[in-house]
Amino acid sequence: MKIKNFNKGIMSSSLGSFWWGVFGTYYFQYITFIGVFEVVVHRSIWTCFILLFTTTFFKKWNLFKNILFSKKNLFILMLTSILIFGNWTVWIYAVSTNQIIDASFGYFIFPIISVFFGYIFFNEKLNKKRIVSISLVIISTIYLLINFSSLPWVGFSVAIMWSVYNLLRKKINVETDIGLLIESLFILPIAIIFFYFIFKSNQNDFSLSNPSLMALIFLTGPMTVIPLFFYVKGVELSGLGPSGMIFFITPTGQFLLGLFYYNEEFSMNRLISFIIIWIAVSIYLKDLYENT
Repeated sequence: MKIKNFNKGIMSSSLGSFWWGVFGTYYFQYITFIGVFEVVVHRSIWTCFILLFTTTFFKKWNLFKNILFSKKNLFILMLTSILIFGNWTVWIYAVSTNQIIDASFGYFIFPIISVFFGYIFFNEKLNKKRIVSISLVIISTIYLLINFSSLPWVGFSVAIMWSVYNLLRKKINVETDIGLLIESLFILPIAIIFFYFIFKSNQNDFSLSNPSLMALIFLTGPMTVIPLFFYVKGVELSGLGPSGMIFFITPTGQFLLGLFYYNEEFSMNRLISFIIIWIAVSIYLKDLYENT
């Protein structure tokens, strides 16, 4: 029974990671013709509404209420809401400006940066393999800084924001979807204000006169929440270690789409830096496998 659950977890994490890396990348790149800010605004609004529905459907309002009585949890979730809003904005900007490969760089290095943060802020032990992985990420970063013209600032922004996000979320015991709901509620007033100004300036594409486009834009919510549920379910059934290994499907899918489908530029400097990162990731994954 345990093996069966483990296999289900692997499948669920794989589906969530593949969804993020391939379906999500293709979808969000496809709808960026409406403008980066409008995509981010609608992603914020419809993610919030979808999570309100799922919280009701799965009867999790007691968990939601418990968080409201903790000032510490609310304060941290307010901070993480800013980080996730920033992460969404940078990532959607990346896919709209043909910088998907650079964004994938960030998702490749963020788990390793998270390990480093765990060492600094939680006194988590580092073995030799993890020290080597962190060192290789630093070497890759220094190499890119020396060759400043090829610095993937999008990737670094995604990696730092996502790592800090996970660091803060680790400080509180909150279910992923309920935490995201509260973060979405913090973001919602800002998103509505942005939407109002977009509407007033007649630049909105979300209109009753175009129901098919309305439906397409509405999908920003499900396209955010569905892979999250698959991945979180995978973590529950198979554990954090195996799911952490599987997560690398996401940046791999992004990288392959950017390189082969969207024909993004991939210079020699980027190739060298990615080779260093892939070596770091391989060492990190081997360590995860041995300690799972």
